[in-house]
Amino acid sequence: MPQLKRSFFILALLAVSLCLWAAPALAQTDAAAPAKTEQATAAPAAEQPAAAAPATNLSRLDAAIASAPTGTEAGQINPEAEPGYLGIKGGPQINLFIAFFWAIWVGWIFSTVGAFGGIMAGVGHITIFGIGNYASSFKKTAPGMNTLLTDSIRTSNQYLVGLSAAISSFNYYRMKRLVLPLGICLAIGSVAGSYLIPVLTAGKISLKSYIGYFGLFVLFLGCYLFYETTPKGQQSKKKAKEAARAFEASAKSGKMDMAEMGVKVKSFSLTRVSFTFFGVEFSFNPIIPVVGGFVIACLASFLGVGGGFLLVPFLTSVAGLPMYLVAGTSALAVLVGMITSIASYMIQGAEVYWPLIGSELVGIFIGSIIGPKTSKYIPDVWLKRLFILLALYVGIRYTTKGFLGQSWLPPF
Repeated sequence: MPQLKRSFFILALLAVSLCLWAAPALAQTDAAAPAKTEQATAAPAAEQPAAAAPATNLSRLDAAIASAPTGTEAGQINPEAEPGYLGIKGGPQINLFIAFFWAIWVGWIFSTVGAFGGIMAGVGHITIFGIGNYASSFKKTAPGMNTLLTDSIRTSNQYLVGLSAAISSFNYYRMKRLVLPLGICLAIGSVAGSYLIPVLTAGKISLKSYIGYFGLFVLFLGCYLFYETTPKGQQSKKKAKEAARAFEASAKSGKMDMAEMGVKVKSFSLTRVSFTFFGVEFSFNPIIPVVGGFVIACLASFLGVGGGFLLVPFLTSVAGLPMYLVAGTSALAVLVGMITSIASYMIQGAEVYWPLIGSELVGIFIGSIIGPKTSKYIPDVWLKRLFILLALYVGIRYTTKGFLGQSWLPPF
């Protein structure tokens, strides 16, 4: 039976990985359909005098470039400049070597704490690679270019998180640190939210608004998790602390029998699921994570991230899990949401820069392999403190930059 479960899980991972890579093809097929319809409609009129080709056949990227003024100033496209990001002349020149190493960090942080992969990917795309400032320059001169670049950032973030989530889910499942029923419930709820938001918001969100809301959500969660580290916030975490202490003691002794002490599902029904981890029993109502997964997926898809930064407080607070179970369970829910959201964004015409995505995915693979192997040596409290520190920094920086126009924290 365990072998059957493992085989099923591997097949599921292969299937969702195929869907992840097939998203661009889905988008191209969708985009090609209107063109074929127009050609079929125009066929009877072939004998009439030729007319000028309509501009409606332009891709979203070509239409955005055509709408932007030409010149050498900010908010203009210089026809004489070298092609940069997305092939746009004068666009940011991306250093793929730096992108590779940044992606290793992104993969490591997500696979270690089960969150912040999409947020760190966003920091790279917005700030380190300069796509954010470049998009901002078109706010007034070419709003279509501004929103296209914003959607590109959102979708690119999710490609990276999707791969990291796939690798992390598989690794944590093998290590018996993934609560499969809980992850599946969250994933079921995430499908609807991950599809709905791109359909409603693609091409409609400016970069300034995106950055502001991005920072605000992260800042709120950082403050909430900081509260949970206080004595009052820790009162309801007795089971999680007990399991974490048992896990840490086993790791230090070098005699960790995960086959015996790892996650074991004891009972499953429509109203209650129970499982044990290192001798401590946990339980949850399946309906709650389904609803929570939908809400989290809506927010995550809007922000263009994986949603781990929302899943972590949900799993530690609502489900009461220790951090050692959060990363793997969060990764499985994120994986399903990312596949759905990426496909939806690409169908809506989002563009990604494949040389950048390719180099980053290699780095993500390496970082995601390292994370699960190193996380067991980091105390539970330090994993949470690392999460809080990153949340406060990213939240303050992007909230002030998005809503006030100037970051209070470096880089300014």
